[in-house]
Amino acid sequence: MNEITPVAREPRQRKPDWIRVKAPTSAGFAETRALMRAKSLTTVCEEAACPNIGECWSKKHATVMILGDTCTRACAFCNVKTGMPRAVDPMEPQNVADAAAQMGLQHIVVTSVDRDDLPDGGARQFVRVIEAIRKANPTTTIEILTPDFRNKHEAAVEAIVAARPDVYNHNLETVPRLYPTIRPGARYYASLRLLESVKKLDPSIFTKSGVMLGLGEERLEVHQVMDDMRSADVDFLTMGQYLQPTPRHTKVMDFVTPQAFDAYAAIARAKGFLLVASSPLTRSSYHAGDDFAKMKAARDARLSSVTPAKAGVSGG
Repeated sequence: MNEITPVAREPRQRKPDWIRVKAPTSAGFAETRALMRAKSLTTVCEEAACPNIGECWSKKHATVMILGDTCTRACAFCNVKTGMPRAVDPMEPQNVADAAAQMGLQHIVVTSVDRDDLPDGGARQFVRVIEAIRKANPTTTIEILTPDFRNKHEAAVEAIVAARPDVYNHNLETVPRLYPTIRPGARYYASLRLLESVKKLDPSIFTKSGVMLGLGEERLEVHQVMDDMRSADVDFLTMGQYLQPTPRHTKVMDFVTPQAFDAYAAIARAKGFLLVASSPLTRSSYHAGDDFAKMKAARDARLSSVTPAKAGVSGG
């Protein structure tokens, strides 16, 4: 009689104390979830298993994910499901605007799955969402986090920039050496060109990008990514700890200490970013509204410090 030998499971990695968060239980969390369901909206907070969902949703902060909940790619770090997406929902822009109004948002973050199946990569839907929010909530500032619009980013970025979001975010995610295994469907330098093109089209729009640490990157590689971002005139850098969503995703190679995150932040500030958010629990949209206000103040302070001589104005 044959015996079935059970397959041994790898032990789950124990998270350090600084990375642990409490399970969400607040009334605000429940209200935010109910509103998202009522408006048939998807959030990256849920789909990407964000560790900050309890804190953010309790304050009625949420990052809306448009263009459905199914991605056409399968990045090794991402918890969003992969497959053939549904048709684009024509009511989605109005539903996002209605949710922003109902939540009384001063700042909203809108992201999306990759939609390589669409001729424009989904750029037109971003434009419709921005227009709907502007119409319903004229004082709400808008931050978008877009995919790379592979092989079509020039036209896509032109259309979105013309709609004038306040912040354009596109994450590089990791160092170029790790792209083939971590972000195989994307190209590092194409993402850099996308960020650069936003500034060339409209210098007044803030640009933002982020990386995850703990994937096996080397310190000097991270410094080089910072230099590349500054060459593309990126204003705001976010850095956070990669956390493995499920056993099928790429493993955490290292839990980076809070002290190491602080050291990276100091180097990034010295390189000239307007704002840096760097901690184990930092995510692209974490404290986005507060950070937008800080970034705006930092730019105003920098501009006011420019002397007439530096600005090219000669004395009489």
